[in-house]
Amino acid sequence: MTTPDDAQHRTPPASAPGGPGPLRAVVTGASSGIGEACVRHLRARGWDVVAFARRADRLAEVAERTGAHAVVGDVTSDDDVARLVAEASARGPVHALLNIAGFGLGVDHVDEAKIDQWRDMYETNVLGTVRVTKAVLPLLRTSRRGDVVLMTSTAGHDTYVGGSGYVASKHALLGVAKTLRLELVGEPIRVIEIAPGLVRTPEFSLHRYHGDRSGADAVYAGVEDPLTADDVADVVTFAVTRPHHVNIDSLVLRPVAQASTYSLWRAPLVPKGVDD
Repeated sequence: MTTPDDAQHRTPPASAPGGPGPLRAVVTGASSGIGEACVRHLRARGWDVVAFARRADRLAEVAERTGAHAVVGDVTSDDDVARLVAEASARGPVHALLNIAGFGLGVDHVDEAKIDQWRDMYETNVLGTVRVTKAVLPLLRTSRRGDVVLMTSTAGHDTYVGGSGYVASKHALLGVAKTLRLELVGEPIRVIEIAPGLVRTPEFSLHRYHGDRSGADAVYAGVEDPLTADDVADVVTFAVTRPHHVNIDSLVLRPVAQASTYSLWRAPLVPKGVDD
């Protein structure tokens, strides 16, 4: 897997169809985790990337390291998203939108649900994605080669105890992806849903457990090789770089140790009936 961070190792620019200039992507949630990895992978392929995230310091570091164009803002803000669109369109045609921003918060059961936490997840995971998609779609139409990537989760396909708020938000986002694909039929725009299973990043579970390191670490305890942000970014990059008549409607990826959202093997992976 190639994930160069510095400019001198990038491949030549990926040419946009029908005109001069590179392919260009907008990536939300670009300051860390899967979003940051997607920025690196696309830059390594020669794409121009507009990286959008809330944390100015982290985003500036990503931009400095990768050569992406940073736009600081929040997917829950109409003004911030309008500024994102203005800066992205000023750079030229936009060919892909990667909706990566999202988070989980809390592990409460429904009968103990903290409504404010549910609301926060829904505002970012669902409404934030819809807000950015709605705003960027005109740019994708103008480019005549558009991709909308929606980062759902296996939590949008299954359910599990303690995941109710996050599960609900990801089920809603899956509904957005399926509906949008129907609404855009007949246009040269692909809708790509990527649904990762267990991904170990420095912040996701730590944020979900409100900074409780022991709780966050327990999520991955004993699991051999959980997915990484780079694993997911590699799949996203594969999807958006297929010939444009090929659409990967929905792709689920999990570590080998995870058979389903609620079936996780917490021990070494050993073949049965094979002697050492």
